[in-house]
Amino acid sequence: MMHIAFITPEYPHSFTNSSGGLGTSIKNLAHSLIHQGMEVSIFIYAQDQNKTFKEDKINFYLIKQKSYKFGGFYFYRKYLQQYINKKVKEKSIDLLEAPDWTGITAFMKFKCPLVIRLNGSDGYFCHLENREQKPKNRLFEKRALQAANAIVSVSAFTAKVTSDIFKLEKKITVIPNSLDPNNFMPSTLKVDKNLLLYFGTIIRKKGVLELASIFNKVVQEKPNAKLLLLGKDVVDVFENKSTLELFITSLSKEAKSMVEHLQEVSYSEVQNYIASAKVILLPSFAEALPMTWLEAMCMEKALVTSNVGWAPEVMIDGETGFTVDPKDHASYASKIVKLMNENHLNEQMGKAARKQVLSKFSTDVVVLQNIEFYRKVILNFKV
Repeated sequence: MMHIAFITPEYPHSFTNSSGGLGTSIKNLAHSLIHQGMEVSIFIYAQDQNKTFKEDKINFYLIKQKSYKFGGFYFYRKYLQQYINKKVKEKSIDLLEAPDWTGITAFMKFKCPLVIRLNGSDGYFCHLENREQKPKNRLFEKRALQAANAIVSVSAFTAKVTSDIFKLEKKITVIPNSLDPNNFMPSTLKVDKNLLLYFGTIIRKKGVLELASIFNKVVQEKPNAKLLLLGKDVVDVFENKSTLELFITSLSKEAKSMVEHLQEVSYSEVQNYIASAKVILLPSFAEALPMTWLEAMCMEKALVTSNVGWAPEVMIDGETGFTVDPKDHASYASKIVKLMNENHLNEQMGKAARKQVLSKFSTDVVVLQNIEFYRKVILNFKV
């Protein structure tokens, strides 16, 4: 039996600060490892409190953010290193895994092998969005990646782009994100034939601003179409304004009256909205391998997504839904209308989408890939 521990800034729990797709993917993997008889610990840093507890057979270590007069980026890392290494020794942890985001493990040395999983670094997203990365973040991320004993990526696209950005020489193993299909079952809730759903952060990189122009065109053909945006609004990095406000200003008069935004929604409620929607719209420009796509697909929903980078690794265009360039507003809108009009095609694509998740992204399938990968890393570290 192996003891695997994760270092992360987020994890979905009532005791922790807010969490997104990274936290969800770690939770899915952690639970699947537990089901395979592994021991799992989670170190969650940058929290509001120090707290240790055990739940669902997982050991949790919440580590409070510390402030320093200067050099906090270095001294907090050293504090984390000391804390984690103590637990590595006490709890016989065999392997640590950390995300690539802002290179938290830069300047750290551990008493067991370290794996970094590419979920999308700051450098990766800056590259996809054509933004300059802060030199400090570039340094930390590159140093962390170079010092890792092994690197694994959630998509081949993310592996290639990250390797190019940081000029990495290491081989990168590709193992996708996963989910438990039993937690995302097809629903018997009545579908609203006019409801279109976007769920996720209201942010430019996820194609939300393109969605305004797309929806304008949909409403021209389907005047009763409704668009629900589900997720937290953030300030746009380019215009320094609310992304939701920018979205609304791009809507036609007719479209504006058919849009609703909900910010705070429980996880179970999100599933109800997914189930009730006729078509799911996920036009993102910047992801590594999006959990939102997998969740909607697993619930047998027809999707219209972007066709960027990682998309072919998840979707099969014309079979599990449609993949379209979000900047091609007319084409994107026409695919939405097609799925609103053709019930048989809508249902057929939804069933194909779930089948795709079951075969490629189910925890039962992916966890075995992770366990084999961990075993090899541990074996090589001992040699």
